[in-house]
Amino acid sequence: MNPSTRTTQFHIQLSQDTPVGSYCMLPGDPGRCQAIAARFDNPAHQNTNREFCTWTGTLLGQPVSVCSTGIGGPSAVIAMEELAQLGVHTFLRVGTCGGIRTDVQSGDIVIATGAVRMEGTSREYAPIEYPAVPDFQVTSALVQAAQQLKKRNHTGVVQCKDSFYGQHSPARMPVSYELLNKWEAWKRLGVLASEMESAALFVAANALQVRCGSCFHVIWNQERQAAGLDQSESLDTSSAVQVGVEALKLLIRQDLGIA
Repeated sequence: MNPSTRTTQFHIQLSQDTPVGSYCMLPGDPGRCQAIAARFDNPAHQNTNREFCTWTGTLLGQPVSVCSTGIGGPSAVIAMEELAQLGVHTFLRVGTCGGIRTDVQSGDIVIATGAVRMEGTSREYAPIEYPAVPDFQVTSALVQAAQQLKKRNHTGVVQCKDSFYGQHSPARMPVSYELLNKWEAWKRLGVLASEMESAALFVAANALQVRCGSCFHVIWNQERQAAGLDQSESLDTSSAVQVGVEALKLLIRQDLGIA
């Protein structure tokens, strides 16, 4: 059977009998889902299978969901594909990242306006010449929400990779010559941060004709550390989640035509 035609979606294990909202937040960590859902009205856990934990509630009277995706593009796009089959039309990735540009500090929020396609998943949706860019409305809502909440934020391009340790231990990799040179290119190009899902999600969303945007909590900036700048680790993702929830409210209001 074609997985896309199953009554119950193969990986998230949800069906039309357990409906999800038309708007869905996509964290990576299943452990964050309940805390995100607590910001919804009337949240309820629907299912957990593998890395995919799904809760659904409402915002402004409209059904909204949160579904974790695990780490990386392949599982993130699996979630997007299966949720789109169930009627989700707007996706908002809320995750974590590591800063690259030295003014991007721990605890800041990064809002992606594009993503470097240094990963493999998007190549099965579009040729490499096709850009990985988010939906403009979703991105605008994220920027507006961050500004309204007075959160320190940055908008720009992020780098998206498949190997966490390829970034953090590039010199020991057999392809160090490529990793180190490309990292230098990202720095010179002003790339804000590094993460692992947005490029795949942006390209897949365009192929599926759904909306997607991303915002991230900055945990650390290795370039600030290398430059001897003030640096601390920040693991509290609540600010990025708050921005994501407020952005969803803005999108719902726009879609309903209400102030």
